Amino acid sequence: MASTWTLEIESPVAASRLFRAGVMDWHNLAPKVAPHIVASAHPVEGAGGIGIGSVRQFNFTSAMPFSVMKEKLEFLDVEKCECKSTLIEGGGIGTTIETATSHIKVEATANGGCVVKVESTYKLLPGVEVKDETAKAKDSITNIFKGVEAYLIANPDAYN
Repeated sequence: MASTWTLEIESPVAASRLFRAGVMDWHNLAPKVAPHIVASAHPVEGAGGIGIGSVRQFNFTSAMPFSVMKEKLEFLDVEKCECKSTLIEGGGIGTTIETATSHIKVEATANGGCVVKVESTYKLLPGVEVKDETAKAKDSITNIFKGVEAYLIANPDAYN
């Protein structure tokens, strides 16, 4: 049986900038913004890691419980700042998780900022129980987007 969790993160940064930096170009920005977590990242297959069907690999430091994660982009609408990706390797796939998908949508708010809406759906392998992994995942995603936000505020000309 699949389980789902959701998360909303508010930001003063414009939706299109946060989406471009934190989602579309995350494989380039992550090692700069979060070097203590992401050692390196790169496209493995597809159009620079940002086309539908493309695959990106993230290599993590010892701060993470796994060393590598590969995600495949299943859906992308740049105009609506929305994407969906599937975890295809690493990140617990085959050890604790059977399948995992993430749907991210960054929506503009009236004040010129945005709200990042994340929905993650996963299916655990038989006999595996989730303890505090959901809370850890939410914290990680919040930290990622807050790191991107800080970078964009510090670099107002980036990702315009």
